[in-house]
Amino acid sequence: MTPTSTALLTAAIVCNGLLAGTFFAFACSVVPGLRQVDDATYVTAFRAVNRAILNGWFLTVFVGAPVLAVVAAVLRPDGAATGWLVVGAACAIATFVITAAVNVPLNQRLDAAAADSPTALVEARRAFEPRWNTAHLVRTLTSVAGAVSLAVAVVV
Repeated sequence: MTPTSTALLTAAIVCNGLLAGTFFAFACSVVPGLRQVDDATYVTAFRAVNRAILNGWFLTVFVGAPVLAVVAAVLRPDGAATGWLVVGAACAIATFVITAAVNVPLNQRLDAAAADSPTALVEARRAFEPRWNTAHLVRTLTSVAGAVSLAVAVVV
């Protein structure tokens, strides 16, 4: 592998690993923790998390993961298994699409939802939580599969 292709593939593995780890940690800790709180706390906490995640560090990794995975698959560094690179890129793209098509719009709807009464809070949570958690689980699995596939491409 050339130094450039090695650096790109390494960056793809790191970004996809960081993203998978972020989603995995959220699925294993934040989601179960929020299941145990009342509706007002849930909506307030989730809105705060949605705002906090929109930072340069996360967005760099979130956008970098699929871009770098695709670049690595296109460049096909010598010694890396092309099939695994393609699977890794496909999983990274799937993670991005799920987030953009499902999680982000749900986040935006939760942010815009009325929260001025107990009934409004129940409705906001009910319209958000089950669908968001399902999409989050799927994107967690695709992000882990993407990171693993890119790493396997180097060792097979």
